[in-house]
Amino acid sequence: MRISELAKATGVSVASIKYYLREGLLPEGVRSSPTQADYGDAHVRRLGVIRALIDSGVSVAEVRRVVAMLADPPENPNDLLGAAHAAVTPPVDDDVDTASAQELIAGLGWQPGLCDDATVAAIARALQNIERAGFAMPSAVAAEYVDAMRRIADAEIAHVPLSSPDEAVRYVVLGSVLVEPLLLSLRRVAEQIASGRRFADGVTESPD
Repeated sequence: MRISELAKATGVSVASIKYYLREGLLPEGVRSSPTQADYGDAHVRRLGVIRALIDSGVSVAEVRRVVAMLADPPENPNDLLGAAHAAVTPPVDDDVDTASAQELIAGLGWQPGLCDDATVAAIARALQNIERAGFAMPSAVAAEYVDAMRRIADAEIAHVPLSSPDEAVRYVVLGSVLVEPLLLSLRRVAEQIASGRRFADGVTESPD
């Protein structure tokens, strides 16, 4: 298909496609003449990944890292997961104290070397923000978070497609970027429902 047909098939403008081509995010099509190229299903799939990431706020530089991984993915599925997360995780803050984060994720079975530094640092930053705000997160609630995340992770990893590295990368990266807002929204809905059950009669006693 021509670039105009590619634009129609994906809903991405010709100008954006040309920009992605210039930036190396989208591979060149097969040249049919000095001024024309043909594009196929692989370009449609790649554009789907690019647009999903960019629309979710991922920077062009981060998209470039994802694309590079799609071109040369790690063979080991565990390495693939780490590389996919690293592609969409902000750089690690060397000054952050990760002791509290390590204590929390020990409940997930964490040990040094099992998780990338940037992800641990992100947890540490979140915990620091909670403490800075003077918010006391009950230990029972923190334990529930850890337990819930373990169950979610087990379910997600069990369904990582192993038929091809490309599909595995798409599943992990898009799952990280696109599903996290869904998890947040589901949490808020669940809180509203739980609140409605607890305070339906105006009862405000503390839980046992």
